[in-house]
Amino acid sequence: MTATPDTPPALTTPPIGYADWLAELKTRIHAAQQRAALAVNRELVGLYWQIGRDILERQAQQGWGAKVIERLAHDLRAAFPDMKGFSRANLMYMRAFAEAWPSPEIVQQAVGQLPWGHIQP
Repeated sequence: MTATPDTPPALTTPPIGYADWLAELKTRIHAAQQRAALAVNRELVGLYWQIGRDILERQAQQGWGAKVIERLAHDLRAAFPDMKGFSRANLMYMRAFAEAWPSPEIVQQAVGQLPWGHIQP
């Protein structure tokens, strides 16, 4: 009988302890995937906070009439067409996030551990 893509080829009986070793490897792989996802999340939350802080600074310098957010949303979407998250609404969330938590230490210690979806209203 030939193996199909859904079924593995017939193998000899696995050696003693193989099932336990395989289970341990699966656990380590899942744990590494979770740590990687958390690291990416921390970086993105930090980036979103920095963008929000930069928007606040620009608006303080240039005023609301300068359309800082609208221009930035347009330019970021043009620069990163395959990335989501740079809409006017999301930039407003980033601004509100930085305004609500003005200290970078707070962001790093507590808020940086939450997914962005938990920070947005």
